Amino acid sequence: MIQSIHTYFRQSTLLLLLAAAPFFVSCSTNTPDPVATTPPTSGTVTTPGTGTTTTPGTSTTATPGTTVVSSVTYIAQKDNLNLLEAAIVRAGLTADFNKEGITIFAPSDDAFKAAGYANEAAVSAAPAADLQRILRYHVVGSRIDQSAIPTGVNTSYQTSLADNQISVYKTSASDISVNQAKIIQGDNPTTGSVVHIINQVLMPPSVNLIALAKTNTNLSFLAAAIDRAGSSVQDVLNKNTQNGYTLFAPTNDAFKAAGYADEAAIKAADQKKLSDLLLYHVLTYRAFAQTFQNGADIVTAQGTSVRINSSNGKVTLLGKGNGSTAANVTQADQVASNGIIHVIDRVLLAQ
Repeated sequence: MIQSIHTYFRQSTLLLLLAAAPFFVSCSTNTPDPVATTPPTSGTVTTPGTGTTTTPGTSTTATPGTTVVSSVTYIAQKDNLNLLEAAIVRAGLTADFNKEGITIFAPSDDAFKAAGYANEAAVSAAPAADLQRILRYHVVGSRIDQSAIPTGVNTSYQTSLADNQISVYKTSASDISVNQAKIIQGDNPTTGSVVHIINQVLMPPSVNLIALAKTNTNLSFLAAAIDRAGSSVQDVLNKNTQNGYTLFAPTNDAFKAAGYADEAAIKAADQKKLSDLLLYHVLTYRAFAQTFQNGADIVTAQGTSVRINSSNGKVTLLGKGNGSTAANVTQADQVASNGIIHVIDRVLLAQ
């Protein structure tokens, strides 16, 4: 009898506990752990060495515990961006730099000094219109973090300066160039935007490839060749496209060594032959010297390729018809509104 009573109480207690279980569960509050997501990125990645245009849709996330501020406030707080801050104030572009959804490539103080601005007083004394052009050339109208930049591709981005693009090239996450500059401290989030600090001031061009070539007296044979080649070449070098062009520009001595004794000889040359020759010196995208990959074969506007060799800052090019004698880049990275000129000391031959 006593054992039956104990059994009854044990069973009754178990039933009471089971009945109360939903109550205890319903009173418990659980907050799930956050899940990290990667924002979608739009854009096209092309074969390494070619040019592409992208409109990234990614944004940079602040490090936990940091306070995200407006872009101009961030710049004002950085010890190495004092001259940029002064330039923004002088140009009257505070509101433009505080916009959300933009990318700012911010030249350091050393970059401004190398560009001829000795101190804040020098910046404040500069013409406001000049600073406006320069600063707008450093702003892209979408947020781009470093991970959104394609690797091994010359990518063009339209800047806030009308009809002016910059070229970005990523060798690795820690090696990203912007025109001739390098990102030295990237992915700095601001309110709705991002700031990448760079080591050079980007100077916006004012003339196109043909006009720039004609300003160099050592390229007068090239200028004559462009005139003689006609619309097949002129239409390309005058065109303003998003990806732009790269022109390898042989010097006058290079043309003489290739059999063109003077400008008269160029003007008398076969037009089709000259057109094909010049298009063999053109790439259909912007390519700054530091983006050339050693040993790469790059296709020209003429349709066949040239071999690039790049080592210790020296770039050479070998045409298919040049045997083993390469052309040296003697003056690199001349920026035009629609592309880049690299002066070379030998005419490239396709065959």
